[in-house]
Amino acid sequence: MTETSSCDIGNAVVVADILPRLKACSSAEDFFTELKVKFDPKVLAPARLHILKRMGQYLASEDFDDMPDRVVAARCRSHLERAYEDFTRSSPLKERVFKVLEDHDPTRPVKPGTAFVDFDDILKPVPHRE
Repeated sequence: MTETSSCDIGNAVVVADILPRLKACSSAEDFFTELKVKFDPKVLAPARLHILKRMGQYLASEDFDDMPDRVVAARCRSHLERAYEDFTRSSPLKERVFKVLEDHDPTRPVKPGTAFVDFDDILKPVPHRE
């Protein structure tokens, strides 16, 4: 008999060997399907990598050694739901989960000595050469 994490069979997560199955997922949709998390494609499409990265950040605080598959599946599902919610209320640019976005945060002052071109300099006409 296959172990599940919910009494509602239609929404039940098959929990046996959940971590190896999640490692085999190749798309964000696969994670949502495997963990039975509902999603809006309009939210997922622009933020798929950001959501999975955030889920990974949440999972990094977990130690799944010696935990029953049922608990592991429930925590993975909870972290995916939480990560998804982060991006239903916000955007990838506001959340800045990737280093490239963290490094180019316009709300932080520019470090002295870093390459920076002022917007007004971009708008200046190029001098005409003869």
